[in-house]
Amino acid sequence: MNQTLKLLTERGSCRAFKDKKVPRDVARRLIEAGIHAPTGGNLQPYSVIKIEKPGAIRELAGLCGQKFMEKAPLHFVYCVDLHRLKRWAALQYAPYSADRSLRPFWLAFQDTVICAHSMCVAAESLGLGSVYIGPVFDQMAAIRRMCRLPKAVVPVVSLAVGYPAARPPVRRRLAPEAVVHDEVYRELPDKALLAAYAEKYKGISEKVSAERLAAFERTCEGSQGGAFARKCAAAARTAGYFNVAQLRFGLDYKADLMLRLTPKHLGMLKAAGLGWPSARQGKPSRAGAAHEEAVRPPVSRLS
Repeated sequence: MNQTLKLLTERGSCRAFKDKKVPRDVARRLIEAGIHAPTGGNLQPYSVIKIEKPGAIRELAGLCGQKFMEKAPLHFVYCVDLHRLKRWAALQYAPYSADRSLRPFWLAFQDTVICAHSMCVAAESLGLGSVYIGPVFDQMAAIRRMCRLPKAVVPVVSLAVGYPAARPPVRRRLAPEAVVHDEVYRELPDKALLAAYAEKYKGISEKVSAERLAAFERTCEGSQGGAFARKCAAAARTAGYFNVAQLRFGLDYKADLMLRLTPKHLGMLKAAGLGWPSARQGKPSRAGAAHEEAVRPPVSRLS
């Protein structure tokens, strides 16, 4: 196994950092790796906010509810940035609709995450530890204010970086047979699917308590109704423990909460200057429809 493959397969998320700053030249190398990541049309529709000041780190950690973030000396907040491209188009007398169209946002989101992961891998290669911080999206409005982001710039994820205090554990993953499909999608038989997840999460469960069971049942009811909730609660009560799927979707990343948050998240995107018309509103003119029929999505020679 070469060093790159070793790094990719043995990496673990780091949540304990030494009290040691990341040198400026090392941070620069990470940034160079990020901006050379693949990007559609070579447009680079993202911006990266580098955060090193202790006060700003504490504020970010507080917003994300992750106390350990305060120990990491370097943070990067990765943002979809359709504002910079809009300014460039205007200055060049070019048409622009990416801040009102779904496809450009979808591609920009991909490019932003690809940039982030290139920097994550670069950090590991230089002896640094790192961990992605997902709640950045939930705190979009507050982080936009904190980082003074203009319209059409939205935070997607952040990466905490520093020198690891200890080697992070490598978590088990699903086997390739469970996630890779030859040519077409293949449904695993129920028994094989359960076995794949049992192997990944071997030994992980939580004993049922009255309080947690009530919370679990509320989540089930809020997401899929009372009959389903009673069935799920009975299964957990009979087993005497919560399995990992019940923990993840019923008590950790609560299914009913995800539904309730969706309008809020869409509202935050709209407030940030991003929005997409409905299919009816977005229907092209007759001339536009003819053009759409004649032109396939472009294959860029600039990427």
